[in-house]
Amino acid sequence: MSSTVTSLDERTKEYGREIFARLNRQGPVLFTRAWVEDKLMGLGMHDPALKVQLFRFVDTLPYLKEPKEVARHLREYLNEAKDELPWWVRLGTKLIPDRGILGQGLAFASQKGAEQMARKFIAGSNVQEAVAAVHQMRTRRLAFTIDLLGEATITEVEADHVQKQYLDLLAGLTREVNDWPEEPTIDRDDRGPIPRVNVSVKLSALFSQFDPIDPAGTSRAVCRRLRPILSLAKQTGAFVNFDMEQHSFKDVTLQIFRDILTEPEFRDWPHVGIAIQAYLTDTEADLHALLAWARDVRKCPVWIRLVKGAYWDYETVVAAQNHWPVPVFTKKWQSDANFEKLTEFLLANVEWLVPAFGSHNIRSISHALAVAEKLGVPPRRYEFQMLYGMADPIKEAIQSLGHRVRIYTPYGQLLPGMAYLVRRLLENSSNDSFLRQGFAEGLAEELLLTNPASNAERGTRNAEPKDTNGTHDMGSAGHAVVEAHGSQAPRSAFKNEPLTDFSVAASRTAMSAALDQVRKELGRTYPIVIDNKPQPVGAVLARENPSRKSEVLGKVGMATVDQANRAVASCLAAFDGWRDTPLAERTGLLRRLAEQFRKRRFELSAWIVLETGKPWRESDADVAEAIDFCEYYAVEMEKLGAPQARDVPGEDNRYFYEPRGVAVVIAPWNFPLAILAGMATAALVAGNTVVLKPAEQSGIIGAKLMECLQAAGAPPGVVNFLPGDGDVIGPPLVQHPDVALIAFTGSLKVALLINEQASKTPGGQNFVKKVIAEMGGKNAVIVDSDADLDEAVKGVVDSAFGYGGQKCSAGSRAIVLDGIYDQFLNRLVEATKSLAVKAADDPGCSLGPVIDAEARDRILKFIEAGKRESRLAHQTDLGALAEQGYFVPPTIFADVPETAGVAQEEIFGPVLSVLRARDLDDALRIANGTKYALTGGCYSRSPSHLEKVKRKFRVGNLYINRKCTGALVDRQPFGGFKLSGIGSKAGGPDYLLQFVLPRTITENQMRRGFAPETAAGE
Repeated sequence: MSSTVTSLDERTKEYGREIFARLNRQGPVLFTRAWVEDKLMGLGMHDPALKVQLFRFVDTLPYLKEPKEVARHLREYLNEAKDELPWWVRLGTKLIPDRGILGQGLAFASQKGAEQMARKFIAGSNVQEAVAAVHQMRTRRLAFTIDLLGEATITEVEADHVQKQYLDLLAGLTREVNDWPEEPTIDRDDRGPIPRVNVSVKLSALFSQFDPIDPAGTSRAVCRRLRPILSLAKQTGAFVNFDMEQHSFKDVTLQIFRDILTEPEFRDWPHVGIAIQAYLTDTEADLHALLAWARDVRKCPVWIRLVKGAYWDYETVVAAQNHWPVPVFTKKWQSDANFEKLTEFLLANVEWLVPAFGSHNIRSISHALAVAEKLGVPPRRYEFQMLYGMADPIKEAIQSLGHRVRIYTPYGQLLPGMAYLVRRLLENSSNDSFLRQGFAEGLAEELLLTNPASNAERGTRNAEPKDTNGTHDMGSAGHAVVEAHGSQAPRSAFKNEPLTDFSVAASRTAMSAALDQVRKELGRTYPIVIDNKPQPVGAVLARENPSRKSEVLGKVGMATVDQANRAVASCLAAFDGWRDTPLAERTGLLRRLAEQFRKRRFELSAWIVLETGKPWRESDADVAEAIDFCEYYAVEMEKLGAPQARDVPGEDNRYFYEPRGVAVVIAPWNFPLAILAGMATAALVAGNTVVLKPAEQSGIIGAKLMECLQAAGAPPGVVNFLPGDGDVIGPPLVQHPDVALIAFTGSLKVALLINEQASKTPGGQNFVKKVIAEMGGKNAVIVDSDADLDEAVKGVVDSAFGYGGQKCSAGSRAIVLDGIYDQFLNRLVEATKSLAVKAADDPGCSLGPVIDAEARDRILKFIEAGKRESRLAHQTDLGALAEQGYFVPPTIFADVPETAGVAQEEIFGPVLSVLRARDLDDALRIANGTKYALTGGCYSRSPSHLEKVKRKFRVGNLYINRKCTGALVDRQPFGGFKLSGIGSKAGGPDYLLQFVLPRTITENQMRRGFAPETAAGE
């Protein structure tokens, strides 16, 4: 280590020792409220199980209206971890009353206690209380920045309300604060006066459809509401800081920041800033870009609030779920070291990037002081920021050194602010919290002041407890979880294909380019393919873009009955050879097919967008699922392909599987690549030959699959491509005596007809056909009275209207408990109004067209019937879209009778029925009261209710506290029962068993009383 670094590090430690020496370590007075709060916090700090359950309770508490519900939830949460709780907590759990005076008293005490705890971290619930809080802070010579708390913005009405709140806040604060006497220590820097009023803005709160997949549309919508806020702030002499949220929002947030502050009105306004998170691995590059922009383009400085980052758990979990690169540093010392590195960069460029260091970590603060001293940066040029209600002794110590301290001050209603409160509580009690290490546990000062980079030099994983990486050095113990998970051996060789991350600019560019390229190929004719040879084209079906029905995409050949018979004959001729092909070659075909899909991923996604009207993400997920089926079925067949030996002395026994024969695969259009490829590859890898029959509405995508199969090396006759009219070629295929298996996904009516026809054994057929059929659903999502409405409303909207409700898994019924019904319905309607109904190729599309005119007309008939049976709560006005393509308005019916047609029949469109239930048992009865049993969901935060739902909600795929669509291969094998399916779950360990027949071969090894030795006989 160089002497310069050594001297800087030593100066850092000197500052740190001085800060520690100035700390007021005197605790609160015995038996005061502050003393009780500290003791309760201490219990949570030293008992992780108790901490988690209590904080879950605090998070749920505002939704509980009855004393008995308060008592029940508290008891349930504590009982969930009863084996890990202290004895006195287990004893107390048994004494929690349900009702009566004691129950009411407990509920009152719990609610008041949570409110008092919230007051510790939340400055007030309205502008007047916020003014009082900041006035009190000014008496202590503390500056402030106000953070507006609120529910997640999921409707445009809410976005408008958030804008009004910001405007009211600015007007109210500046009117009061600017008239107060000047406090030079916080109202001036080394260059003169600075704004007294400082407001932090979350951009995602200003647009309900905030989405990085559409940065241009997101920016337009956000800026429309942001400009008046910035204008008022500039007019009234206030400061505005742009908060930073999750990583996927980072680039669009930076883009909006740069775009709007380059506009003439704001270009020369210096009183703006943005939060930058040091735990992100790409933050250094972002700061370099911001410097170049501020210096060379804007030519006016901006402030940078440097924080560690508040979403560490979220980022690591999302990355793990999607198999994306983890965007954050995975060890505490890395985040701390990067914070110091970025601190040096900012202090070296204070003329353009003015620093505000958001940290409670004395090492980080001391390092900033030492660097500023070394570079000669005036002490008033930069400032330190800390959280309201936390680390007051550190604030006072920094003040005593003559530095400006600004308090990040949340204000808002308790209910919307509860998520913030819980995060602060978790941070304050985390194993990794600097405050806990330094105050509650009394870690040695010298250890707390250790240079984080020394961990890298020593090659250690982590010299101190793993970091929370919270906004100001707080957060979660998530590092331990990730590292432990990373050390576990994988359960199998299969891993889901990562979805495309459209927050990455390169992904958006690739998708746009693919759409442009595909449009250059419009008008082609796609023939039938038998024996790997294109057949002469006779009748064709023109395929049109459902988003723009005047746009013809191409023409697909329509098979005749004769061609159907020839396709079966070709498959039969190829069967023996393919059956006896080594397993490694069959699995190799699937893996090569997966590589074809990867190679052509954006092209295939673009075709899905255009031919079936799927938005970008849905189309990309379709291709990813097709890849998953290839890889997963290859792995599963390798497991099935090894014969089982059950030998005894003198006798060898082998149990193995062989294919059934010719398989006819009849697929739907709603997952035009994934389902067609999934059923076909399952049949192929098991050794069957396949007649590939795509839906008429997705024939081009079927042709693209055939192209990929041929490129992957599918031998002639092993798979034949047979597009055509299902009414014409369907019955001959199903009834053909040489067809051994039919794999079908589609409507109930057709599935039952296929099952009936296939059950017959005409002359010449010496086997019973196997039918595998997935037939749809009428899926319900139950919303409990304690549900998180932010999550429940969004989940129901996504489940009901994702891909226009054209999924068999779509949540077409919302069954809502009476206590929360009206509140839920109001937000649901507004959230649905806020959806962007557009052509599917527009990246900002929330909901596109339905597949064709026939589907549109059928759905509209259901809607008209629903108006007679129920109350129409909302129907979106489509405007010109109604003529442009096959669009159906998102429609919500309320107060729907459980026997109504819209509550019983699968509509396959953007129609949602909302039903009222008395209680959970009533909701379960209604949910189970259809002929289907495919998917279902439940939003609840009651452990006992969730256990009941798991036992009694009888569906194939049940989703808890998430949307009821989006099953992934292997993670959530997909399929139902009752009239939702015949057979096992696609993408699951049993699925391939349907495509094979088991055989046993027994061989006697005895010869004249002599037998070879066997392992079983030893």
